Amino acid sequence: MEEKSGESLGTVLVAGAANLTIALAKLIAGLIGGSAAMLSEAAHSAADTVTELLLLVSVRRSDKPADRRHPFGHGKAGFFWAMMAAVATLVGGAGFSITHGLHEIGHGEELANLTPSYIVLAVSFVIEGISFAKAFSQLRGEAGRHGVSPLRLVRLTSDTALKAVLFEDAAALAGLLIAGGGLLGSQLTGSALWDGAASVAIGLLLLAVALTLIQSNMSLLIGQAAPQQLETGIRAVLAGQPEVENVVELLTMMIGPGAILVAAKIDFRDEASAAGVERACEEVDRRLRDTFPGVRQVFLDPTPTRRRL
Repeated sequence: MEEKSGESLGTVLVAGAANLTIALAKLIAGLIGGSAAMLSEAAHSAADTVTELLLLVSVRRSDKPADRRHPFGHGKAGFFWAMMAAVATLVGGAGFSITHGLHEIGHGEELANLTPSYIVLAVSFVIEGISFAKAFSQLRGEAGRHGVSPLRLVRLTSDTALKAVLFEDAAALAGLLIAGGGLLGSQLTGSALWDGAASVAIGLLLLAVALTLIQSNMSLLIGQAAPQQLETGIRAVLAGQPEVENVVELLTMMIGPGAILVAAKIDFRDEASAAGVERACEEVDRRLRDTFPGVRQVFLDPTPTRRRL
């Protein structure tokens, strides 16, 4: 858990440093050229910088150990702060980009020297690409350890910091291409419509990313179950214990980034003694933790299956 959190922390720090540098460069270029798309990109990067700060809080808070008032740990604090980061993207990035773009479409603004904007877009693309490569490298490593594809893992992962950085960096790369297209369209046609439309498109892109991340974190906060493939593996470990007759019910819940709670009602064999059931519970607990490193809590309830007379 600590190694994974440290890797996510490094990914967040790289992304945060990149976004802060890029935001300042875009702001200067946008003011020089008078481009709504560039100013939207500046707002985009500024919102991403705030997002990275909140994700930093998310990683730090979720790492706090369990205490008397929080016996299951502080893992869900990571989900909360990651959701706040998505809200920052929604309000700061999407809101500004859409409203500013619509203003330019409605009123029109004359563009000035766009050379600095093109240079900043090119340099930003390289920097954002490095940040995205860092996040994707972590994703690919985790996907390899879990034996799934990176695309499937990014849909299922509870590592909200990694997921947010991936989504936002991908949106940033797409936004840079959109901004470049808007600038070029306005330069070739002499109409600010293209630049304004690019600003609105960037805002809509950020809106989609923010809503996706908010929905994902909300589900985790409410008490999302572990992925189906993982539940199947847990059930197999439980059923494989010799003293177990049947797994009556299995419940799982994500209690933090990569942390899982397992609760199961188990029908033990009638010939198993009380001491045998205790030993079986201890063995199942050990095997689950060894097989699935994310398992943090295991609760087993001996429950007989209703049998036909």
